[in-house]
Amino acid sequence: MWLEILLTSVLGFVIYWFVSRDKEETLPLEDGWWGPGPRPPTQEDESIRPFKVETSDEEINDLHQRIEKARITPPLEDSHFHYGFNSNYLKKIISYWQNEFDWKKQVEILNRYPHFKTKIEGLDIHFIHVKPPQQPHGCTPKPLLMVHGWPGSFYEFYKIIPFLTEPKNHGLNDEHVFEVICPSIPGYGFSEASSKKGLNSVATARIFYKLMLRLGFQEFYIQGGDWGSLICTNIAQLVPRLFGFTKRDVELLYPVKEKIFYSTLRESGYMHIQCTKPDTVGCALNDSPVGLAAYILEKFSTWTNAEFRNLEDGGLERKFSLDDLLTNIMLYWTTGTITSSQRFYKENMGQNFLAIQHERMKVHVPTGFAAFPCELLHVPEKWLKFKYRKLISYSYMPRGGHFAALEEPELLARDICKFVGLLERQ
Repeated sequence: MWLEILLTSVLGFVIYWFVSRDKEETLPLEDGWWGPGPRPPTQEDESIRPFKVETSDEEINDLHQRIEKARITPPLEDSHFHYGFNSNYLKKIISYWQNEFDWKKQVEILNRYPHFKTKIEGLDIHFIHVKPPQQPHGCTPKPLLMVHGWPGSFYEFYKIIPFLTEPKNHGLNDEHVFEVICPSIPGYGFSEASSKKGLNSVATARIFYKLMLRLGFQEFYIQGGDWGSLICTNIAQLVPRLFGFTKRDVELLYPVKEKIFYSTLRESGYMHIQCTKPDTVGCALNDSPVGLAAYILEKFSTWTNAEFRNLEDGGLERKFSLDDLLTNIMLYWTTGTITSSQRFYKENMGQNFLAIQHERMKVHVPTGFAAFPCELLHVPEKWLKFKYRKLISYSYMPRGGHFAALEEPELLARDICKFVGLLERQ
């Protein structure tokens, strides 16, 4: 159960630098085919193709028609966000979505960074690849793979990318400059969904490792949160060469009864549904944009700060703009991927989770972890060391919750640079 809570509650900050092969236990680097039908006899097309996010008036008109027909149930008096998304505030979201949100403008923002697709194991894998606009003096940009989770997307990283690719222009030391690759997990956003059962975090880790090799990177750093942290852990277990994770533990852990109750009961209902019958709830969410928004945005409220459930508006606009929140929703809506994204839970956790090989396996590569205080469950340094045997950086972050890259991009960027500095001085 602890690993289950860790996966769903802790924003894992995981960064790896691949060097010499370790003799520790590793996961087998196998192969797979997730496209429709049997694997074709011809070699897979390994070309990398430019991709552009597009929209149409028809798509937007259909969205607005569905929003207009939404049926809203009034909330209980003084219920705030204790019963889930407060429908009084949902009306404000709907009004903004219909009358002020400009999807075409947001598509232009999405296309600000270069997008690409490439076929790997039968699936079209989408990613953005952002290089520094200017070659840094005295150093080569470090490749950094950043992996999102649920209910996020590659868009989570748009605010942190400038801190990593142009640190000097954003008040950071330019000792560490990165070129950033942000893929969409298969079945999320613009990455094709699997046609077959079984595409789990290990298969995704293998696909992303192949992606980085295809881009010409034998050595690279990786950062991930939520599912991204597990995928990054699996990459370290597939090709273990070097791995990065992040009186205060007591403050963040207690009261234990409240923490465990809140994490396991109040915040895990969605997980049990998605681990067992993701397609059922997926039918409803894929048909109703308003239902989809309520389902996802509730997580952006309570997973950012548990105290936000006491507010009528869920505190959403204290940390995020409505444009950013709705852009993330639109990436699920326009691609129709909410159901396939939820299947990732069943493929990973719909069986005896603790019996899975990679969950029993230690990670023996240098690791760094960022502990954000508003995560649902705090993970002390001593706990992490049971699995991540070379924890070289553990940071108590001053603020932030589950969606740290979007909520606190500068803090996370600084901690990434801190880890890289520690690692390179070893």
